[in-house]
Amino acid sequence: MEFTESSLKKEDAVHTAEVMAGDGWMYALKKGQVLRITDLKGNQAVDTIFFNAQNTMERYHSTNTIVGQQNVYISTGTALRSNENNVMLTVVADTCGRHDTLGSACSCESNTVRYALDKRYMHSCRDIFLKALLDWGCDMDKRDQVCNINFFMNVPVNPDGGSNFEDGLSEPGKYVELRAEMDVLVLVSNCPQLNNPCNAYNPTPVEMTIW
Repeated sequence: MEFTESSLKKEDAVHTAEVMAGDGWMYALKKGQVLRITDLKGNQAVDTIFFNAQNTMERYHSTNTIVGQQNVYISTGTALRSNENNVMLTVVADTCGRHDTLGSACSCESNTVRYALDKRYMHSCRDIFLKALLDWGCDMDKRDQVCNINFFMNVPVNPDGGSNFEDGLSEPGKYVELRAEMDVLVLVSNCPQLNNPCNAYNPTPVEMTIW
């Protein structure tokens, strides 16, 4: 795992927002701007999708990103690629070490399949994504929720090719920074998941900072 500190100072930021666990967040990030996502309490999972702000039919694509770097984990230097194989953002700093591309977002269906029927109606990231899109007032809906990144989440790949949700690798104050290589819409669900150890069974706030 590679750890890279940032030289950016918080007092120079143009925007800061704290996102509570279970809340969504959207932001129009301009080309050249940098987004820092900070894990305030540790082991929180931040589900994130990126869209081309000028053409939302172009959006983050996990397979193109994985194939492009020949690595299933995201860290410093990773180029996040779109479904058109364009670089949308570049990871320019990371003090956590790696982030998940495989687990995707929890939903009422996955809560039922993975855990129990009575978990079906628990708050999920798919619901949070949808509410954030509707609140933003765009023409996107459930069909636009592609396989997302899970920042700070630990989903290791086993030698036999399988994967499991494991305790997080992050700690309070760890962060990841991304530089926009095009105008992008950032869609975040700060995961409310209570059924797996991705956030130590204790969902907590995260902070978004823009330079």
